[in-house]
Amino acid sequence: MSEKMYHIGLSYGEAGKYCILPGDPGRCEKIARYFDNPQFVARNREFVTWTGTLSGEKVSVTSTGIGGPSAAIAMEELKQCGVETFIRVGTCGGINLKVRSGDCVIASGSVRMEGTSREYAPIEYPAVPDFDVTLALKQASEKLGLPHHVGVVQCKDSFYGQHSPERMPVSWTLLNKWEAWKRLGVLASEMESAALFTVAAAIDVKCGAVFGAVWNQERKAAGYNEPDCTDTERQIRVAVEALRILIESK
Repeated sequence: MSEKMYHIGLSYGEAGKYCILPGDPGRCEKIARYFDNPQFVARNREFVTWTGTLSGEKVSVTSTGIGGPSAAIAMEELKQCGVETFIRVGTCGGINLKVRSGDCVIASGSVRMEGTSREYAPIEYPAVPDFDVTLALKQASEKLGLPHHVGVVQCKDSFYGQHSPERMPVSWTLLNKWEAWKRLGVLASEMESAALFTVAAAIDVKCGAVFGAVWNQERKAAGYNEPDCTDTERQIRVAVEALRILIESK
């Protein structure tokens, strides 16, 4: 199949069986530097792809932009290009007080407070990652000696619905649900995992996710003084090492 995918601009064989999915197109080259022999492959809209090798296996990185709709498009089309295993790497905001700025958060499940997954599965279906990919992410974090947490994250569509809920016409819903996530021990909030986990189940591919905590608004409200962390190096290193673990375990 030589036809290029409409959105990501790739043909079958131009991506490896393993693919890292950042949101920011600007992070793709940074991630690709961890590959052997990285090569730029395609750019279209928010989708940028580089391909190289890790431990002798062909691997890729493709950006998805922000949110579930474009992430789902990328996963659908990458699957048609031969990708079988995905790792979402991105940022998040902490909810649980134990999550500090700069910590890695590995999702063991995701609250489906977004719209994309509802067009793939009934809301009763849980958004959960692949176990082997999740375990590899945990093992990678431990091997690298990086602070990390494994647990449920919240996935939403509106960044400002989280950060300015009081001014929204549905403020009572947003505030009450946020309180529920806190009481349930949800670790962090982000914008892609539930869609990716659900789409992965629907199209029979594997997916896991690791996020770097930029800040924790609950820790700030509680009086903790810690600087925001915008450096994405930790979660990138974890994702790359997890791919290496998965490849070498075959």
